[in-house]
Amino acid sequence: MLRLQTFICTFSLLSVAARADVKARNCSEVREACVAKGFSFTHVPLQEISGETLRVCPQGNTCCTQEMEDKFGQQSKQDLENLVDEMSHSLRSTFVSRHKRFDEFFLELLENTERSLNEMFVRTYGKPYMQNSEVFENLFAELKRYYTGGNVNLEEMLNDFWSRLLERMFTLLNSQYVITEDYLECISKYTDQLKPFGDVPKKLKSQVTRAFIAARTFVQGLSVGREVAQRVSKVSSTPACIRALTKMMYCPFCQGMPAVKACKNYCLNVMKGCLANQADLDPEWNLYIDAMLLVAQRLEGPFNIESVMEPIDVKISEAIMNMQDNSAEVSYRVFQGCGQPKPAGMTRSTRGVSDVFNARFRPYSPEERPTTAAGTSLDRLRIVWNAMQHSVIDIKEKLKMSKKFWSNLPDVLCVEERVTAGNTSDDDCWNGHTRGRYFPEVQKDGLTNQLNNPEVAVDITRPDTLIRQQIMALRVMTNKLRNAYNGNDIYFQDSSDEGSGSGSGSGCTDVCPTDADAEDLTTEAPVVEADRGGPVDGSELPSAPPAALLLTLALSVLALSRQWR
Repeated sequence: MLRLQTFICTFSLLSVAARADVKARNCSEVREACVAKGFSFTHVPLQEISGETLRVCPQGNTCCTQEMEDKFGQQSKQDLENLVDEMSHSLRSTFVSRHKRFDEFFLELLENTERSLNEMFVRTYGKPYMQNSEVFENLFAELKRYYTGGNVNLEEMLNDFWSRLLERMFTLLNSQYVITEDYLECISKYTDQLKPFGDVPKKLKSQVTRAFIAARTFVQGLSVGREVAQRVSKVSSTPACIRALTKMMYCPFCQGMPAVKACKNYCLNVMKGCLANQADLDPEWNLYIDAMLLVAQRLEGPFNIESVMEPIDVKISEAIMNMQDNSAEVSYRVFQGCGQPKPAGMTRSTRGVSDVFNARFRPYSPEERPTTAAGTSLDRLRIVWNAMQHSVIDIKEKLKMSKKFWSNLPDVLCVEERVTAGNTSDDDCWNGHTRGRYFPEVQKDGLTNQLNNPEVAVDITRPDTLIRQQIMALRVMTNKLRNAYNGNDIYFQDSSDEGSGSGSGSGCTDVCPTDADAEDLTTEAPVVEADRGGPVDGSELPSAPPAALLLTLALSVLALSRQWR
């Protein structure tokens, strides 16, 4: 009996001591931490209370009310969005600023080149040029429309330019005859055989197409990268992700340990689960970056747009001189093929060739080169281009650094002092339940690898629609970039009235391509020149294959490629 009384007395003393200990564990540190983080709770317990109403954090003794847990959940979602936004800011800024810089340069290059050609041709050729200047204005208008995303076939456009120039030149050089529209149409059929401008059109076509394809596609690539980065950086958190974030970031508050941060591997599993869809973007993102780096090489090589456009006035004038030098032979062969035109008679000028173009073109020396309306010469543009070359080197380095950005995002977010306790505190970190070591294995990247994620319940059967759209946009752009590197163009819908700002070369401005858009992509049909009649000099020339046959073959190949895609 005495022993029983002693046991009861001892138990009572321990109970009183335990209650005194519980009473001593207050929540003042939690209150201070909540105030420091900007929470404005209606009520924070002075001492630990029962956590039976909690749905995320442990339900034992706690410093949290249900109101606090709910607000912690809202803040967790905001914290993740802010973290991803902060970590992706540099990436997004790179694409925004470089896109603007390259776009402005290419447009300035076009405008300065057109201005230079006009001023030099006015001085060199005078009235004959001014009377036919719209031929050159149309050339630059079409080049600009192509660059800004218009549906322009460069080869056909350049062929048309030389045909128009031949018609105007032939008319001027044969002003003693009546040259009708039908006669001009006949002349255009023999342009390829006559080669009135020598090899200049062929060489210029190759240079211009390669340069413009590379420039336009590169700027479009920067635009797509910008849009994808901006869209993917806006994280859409699932309820399961928000629960996991709350448990990791704020349940230590409820346990009276607001200063204890999550274990590194614990954080990695939470972030890999929350950002699984972003990680799935990475394989296509890396291929896109590789393709951008390839096209960047074209901006440094011999076919870069500056080296093509800056001397274009010299090259076109060289072609005009070729036409003048060979005007007698060209006219003779045209007369053979199209017949002798009617004389103009006494009412028209009967000036000879030497009276039409009597100026021999010579390039300006640097001190003579005309300046623009703003008082800057092409020498200034050359300085800008040198700076642009440094920009190419800069963007290449930035692109290389952005590889694997999305799959590395969890590692970037789970850094010491930001979210986690770091690698040096394996036994002194929050493991989701208490202060101690975290034992589960870290999951691999991507949606399908989250099936057994111990922290986030991820539905691997439901990929994020927005992310899938961005993957497709990157895939489409990568295909365009690879073709541009090889000098091949891809059909672009005319977006001249859809863009904003300066009308950059981007084919992806407000809405990037989705899966449906990708099905509509086709490569441009090659420029097929139909048989234009017999040779004008009596020699036998091989005729081109029928256009309809080549078009049918091209469509068949395209259909097969879609079938096997």
